[in-house]
Amino acid sequence: MGKIYGCIVIGSGHAGVEAALLCARMGVSTVMVNFSFDTIGLMSCNPAIGGVGKGQLVREVDILGGEMGRAADQTGIQFRQLNAGKGQAVRSSRVQADRTRYKQYMQKRVLEQEGLEFCAGEVEALESVSGKITGVRLADGNFLLASQVIVTAGTFLNGRLHIGPSITPGGRISEPPSLKLAASLQSLGFNLRNFKTGTPPRLDGRTIDYACMQRQDSDSPPLPFSFRTKTIASDRFLLPCWITRTTEHTHEIIRKNFHLSPMYSGQIDATGVRYCPSIEDKLKKFGERESHHVFLEPDGIDTPVIYPNGVSTGLPAAVQEAFIRTIPGLERVEFVQYGYSIEHAVIDARELSPTLESRRVKGLFFAGQLNGTTGYEEAAAQGAIAGINAALRHKGELPFVLGRDEAYAGVLIDDLVTKGTNEPYRMFTSRVEHRLLVREDNTDERLSQYAFRMGLMSESEFAAINRKYEQVRRTRVRLREVAVSAQELNPVLEAAGSAVVTRKSVLEDILRRPAVFWAQLAGLDPQLQEVDAAVAARVEYDVKYEGFIERQKKELEKFRHLENIRIPEEFDYAAVHSISHEVRQKLEAQRPQTLGQAQRISGVTPAAIAVLMISLKKYFDLHRKEE
Repeated sequence: MGKIYGCIVIGSGHAGVEAALLCARMGVSTVMVNFSFDTIGLMSCNPAIGGVGKGQLVREVDILGGEMGRAADQTGIQFRQLNAGKGQAVRSSRVQADRTRYKQYMQKRVLEQEGLEFCAGEVEALESVSGKITGVRLADGNFLLASQVIVTAGTFLNGRLHIGPSITPGGRISEPPSLKLAASLQSLGFNLRNFKTGTPPRLDGRTIDYACMQRQDSDSPPLPFSFRTKTIASDRFLLPCWITRTTEHTHEIIRKNFHLSPMYSGQIDATGVRYCPSIEDKLKKFGERESHHVFLEPDGIDTPVIYPNGVSTGLPAAVQEAFIRTIPGLERVEFVQYGYSIEHAVIDARELSPTLESRRVKGLFFAGQLNGTTGYEEAAAQGAIAGINAALRHKGELPFVLGRDEAYAGVLIDDLVTKGTNEPYRMFTSRVEHRLLVREDNTDERLSQYAFRMGLMSESEFAAINRKYEQVRRTRVRLREVAVSAQELNPVLEAAGSAVVTRKSVLEDILRRPAVFWAQLAGLDPQLQEVDAAVAARVEYDVKYEGFIERQKKELEKFRHLENIRIPEEFDYAAVHSISHEVRQKLEAQRPQTLGQAQRISGVTPAAIAVLMISLKKYFDLHRKEE
């Protein structure tokens, strides 16, 4: 017998940290198990948080009580909002973090979190009885017992590192793989397959010539990630990134050595990352391009290490040195660490429910890269949802599932558990069909009520968010009520390059014009000048995009009724004779929880959904009569 907990979290990467912290913050006794305390919160690849589609995930984790956004704010050395010149629907924040300080911040949070313990060790087996998880067995023979277990093994399941023909067992450089845990999952019936990811070399910044490169500075003022961070201190020490490009000489060296790349020599039998490819993949798939961007990102304030984003590679060390030194500014660069490819096992996420709980073993949850994703932010979002649901299950409360119209995390998880993925999954704004409604700037409005209800947001924080949106409402009313004379308006309109008016006009109508912005309008009404900047930005967006937003809401309503039609767990698909055998097999295998989820399963036709809807109506009518 071992010590009893409410929840055990296996792994301490981005998924594991969020899962463990949130589970503990919801009052469930939790233990995090990992090889070493020193690797908690380690940024295995690039030292950055956020990006296109990913920044939205970070903000959602933050509102739900997670830590990634606050860690980025506290340790950031560069802050940028991507797509800032476009609409709010596609804007995404990105923070370059200090790798060491980020890790130290997360370790401090784990140490200080009430109800959370750390156990240094290796999990060699998952223990279950009658299809229910009971705990884990450690390699030293000890047991940890819990009714909920969350596996966040990252790239460690059957992990192998490749540098040219050299193969080393490991989940990360100088760290052993999780072989026994992988075998334990297979013994429980999980089907494992291999995915591939990779990382570029690390370079010594003191040996780089930046004079020929494009400098990329932080935004001013920096925009925080977390709603709990009011501002980034004006005296924060920020560092620039730099942009250079590969050359035809670079490409020539790589092409001559394709046969030594683990991905193309046949050494790796795994699917690589489509949207973050190695430099070898780029040349294979985009051979017509004369060059590719290389972003030089500093690892931190107190280190000369530079991360060359864009040249991930598994080529031999000598080849890496040769081609890297053909890139402008890197001719005399020294290497701190060589790049490598990572081959690792993943599960089929279609075996999971939308809570990320296994359908095979009750109380067993999975989050992060072993579900087939790539990226810190995707892992953190899954960790947050798994941690919350493990806590709710332990307390006997209803599960927490976010819809595709509510959150990027909802889209991410629905894609994984409904469609599955044949390659490492990465989040993009284009995957989110309701992105006009699901944005960075309205994350607090969308998710704060859930966080408050689950005890992950304080009463004062929730009240402050409600006051903000009350101010948004009042400001919209003000814009509709205030009319300004043509004499006052026309100088503003002429300066903006917009057509003049001949009579009094309501300010809301004027703000709808593409050329007119809040700052110009605020000068016409003293009350508008007192409006908080975040409120003003939100109101401006709502006014300018109102027609598009309303249209998307109407489109959403057409399909929402399908999301509300639940499919009982015991529903017998074999009794539905008017659908094909293939569709029936897919429905049986995945057991969708709603008709909307069933509709998104690949190969399930609209005709099959119509038949299934009729069958469900008959099922519910029959059960009502029996009651």
